[in-house]
Amino acid sequence: MFLLTGYWPINDTKVGDPEPQTRMLIDYFRLFSFVNVCKRIFLLLIWAEMAENSQKTCLECGTRITGRVDKKFCSDQCRIAYNNKLNSDETKYMRNVMNALRKNRRILIELNTTGKTRVCRERLAERGFDFGFFTSTYTTKEGAVYKYCFEQGYLEVDRNFFLLVVKKEM
Repeated sequence: MFLLTGYWPINDTKVGDPEPQTRMLIDYFRLFSFVNVCKRIFLLLIWAEMAENSQKTCLECGTRITGRVDKKFCSDQCRIAYNNKLNSDETKYMRNVMNALRKNRRILIELNTTGKTRVCRERLAERGFDFGFFTSTYTTKEGAVYKYCFEQGYLEVDRNFFLLVVKKEM
């Protein structure tokens, strides 16, 4: 304890006033045991390191973020760019499938103005309808299979005719 109070053990000579940080340690040692002080110092070092490592960075550009604790982006520009990347079609295949589905839906909307319409296959085909793309199917108790492009659907009545329908909202 004599080393930390500002005195050297040899001939009790006073060593000048310690720096404020050292003074804080001396006061801690006076209040608590050596082991407890070491534990506290260790925890303070860990907390300081955690605070240094837990600096949030922008999800888009990686720059350091200041401000609110739950902030994820440094600016609106980064937020918009990140969400545009997240919501964009990732591959050429996905883009092509979505385009085909949108086109099929658009054609069904154009031809089905009343909610229930009978159309021939040639009329759908000449507009570019692709029968291989649909989003869901519905099978009735009688075994009829309706194919849907989102809410717009069709049922093959004959080999050359289709019944166009609109799915009722839930």
